[in-house]
Amino acid sequence: MAQYSRIEVATVMQNTGLVPLFYNDDQEVSKKILKACYDGGARLLEFTSRGDFAFEIFAQLNKYAITNLPGMILGVGSITDAAAASLYMQLGANFIVTPVLREDIALVCNRRKVLWSAGCATLTEIAKAEELGCEIVKLFPGNAYNPSYVKAIKGPCSWTSIMPTGGVEPTQQSLESWFNAGVTCVGIGSKLIAKDKDGNYNLETITDLTKTAINIIKTLKK
Repeated sequence: MAQYSRIEVATVMQNTGLVPLFYNDDQEVSKKILKACYDGGARLLEFTSRGDFAFEIFAQLNKYAITNLPGMILGVGSITDAAAASLYMQLGANFIVTPVLREDIALVCNRRKVLWSAGCATLTEIAKAEELGCEIVKLFPGNAYNPSYVKAIKGPCSWTSIMPTGGVEPTQQSLESWFNAGVTCVGIGSKLIAKDKDGNYNLETITDLTKTAINIIKTLKK
């Protein structure tokens, strides 16, 4: 079962402003990536369910976080139906992120008071997600839009909390453009979970990029 309530998760998302995300089919590699993000100051991480037996990797990763990384909130992304959401909640997922808006996912998450973030693209989808109880809407795919789109949404709907995923980089220029437009937090994947030229994860770089991104976000939120 979830270790953190939906309100606690939403608060940490808002306060830290960063949700790293990745998928890897190796349990030990995944633990090292999670630890690298944690050492950089991240207190949330989205493990994207994109491979066979991904739930088995997540189960071990979440046990590792609970035992070794106090305050780390682990959730799951790329969830496309209620059955998958329910499976991961049984494994202790603290939040569920989807690439699409589905009412069945909203219902099972709301029943357990687990935060869910729906992938939305239009203002109509965003309004529907909020009616279904979505606290923070995932703007997806983020690289198909830009910060001006967020600013336009926030005009008539100032209460809307938005997390763009895709198209965000851990740099001053990128983060400044998104946060100045009014996003609540950002999801960053491959631009943050960096690999070297040989295709291996550079754990030190991941920690440094995470720390840099969080520090930039802190200055932007003041």
